[in-house]
Amino acid sequence: MEELRSQMAGTVFEVLVKEGQQVTAGQTVIIIESMKMEIPFEAESDGVVSKIHVSEGDFVNEDDVLITFA
Repeated sequence: MEELRSQMAGTVFEVLVKEGQQVTAGQTVIIIESMKMEIPFEAESDGVVSKIHVSEGDFVNEDDVLITFA
């Protein structure tokens, strides 16, 4: 299992994938808003979204788990 973790504190602006969805390396899967900027987070490798740990509007801290991939 691979985890995508937040690299900064901010608010989840948009979740672009669903659990069970196939993703490819480099695909934007979530967008975090921090300091009025939208920061895209990408899948690091090909895989399947097994668990989304956050919802749009949630506040996240640095190193929080956002998505787990199988």
